[in-house]
Amino acid sequence: MRVPEARRRPADGAGASPESVAGRGTGRGRQGRRPRGRGAALAGVVAVLAAVTVGCGIRTTSVPVDAGGAPSRVPCSLSDTEAPDEPADGVPVRVYLVCASALEAVDRTVLLPDGVSGDASRVATAQALADAARERPSQIERQAGFTTYLQRPLTVSAGRAGDPPGALRLSRQPEDLPPEALAQLVCTYAESDTTSVRGTVVLGGPGDYPVRRYVCDRSVKERPESPVPTRAP
Repeated sequence: MRVPEARRRPADGAGASPESVAGRGTGRGRQGRRPRGRGAALAGVVAVLAAVTVGCGIRTTSVPVDAGGAPSRVPCSLSDTEAPDEPADGVPVRVYLVCASALEAVDRTVLLPDGVSGDASRVATAQALADAARERPSQIERQAGFTTYLQRPLTVSAGRAGDPPGALRLSRQPEDLPPEALAQLVCTYAESDTTSVRGTVVLGGPGDYPVRRYVCDRSVKERPESPVPTRAP
């Protein structure tokens, strides 16, 4: 059967135009062209990512950047203008509260009775300090992260016969208090010459147990949840 002239396939180079033949030889013909669709799509994705990065205000960098730890939301500090109002005729003292799992000192003003001395003065000062440490922190102090673990009222009395000089007896056994509460009390008493004895705080409870010499050192302030260390009598 004779194939029609129009459907015959010409041999290579036969019947082709000079431009087509030239294109094959130089790589610019139809068969030598690279597909452009995938490359164009990849370039578009890169451009979009770059635009998003710039729009978010993030500068690209090839060097890892250490931004450091997250900023603390608990400043644990108060300026003079943020301190709570205190009685003008009181005695300035420092009491310890808990902030960010540590003990931090805050300023207080307490009222003390006039005309007392000796054991009466020591007991009155110890009672005033315990009440100040138990007092609920002000709103500004709470916003700064301060809290107190001395929740129940404590009554302070003088030591008994046989107790060492400077001993104080509490209405609760010291070791029955939460560790943070006892740490607050010991470090608060250690700040005052009236309630401390040679760098220790001598405390006992209402029972017949002997008193103990508690110490407020750096470890107590950094880890008030740990047992408060004691010294031998």
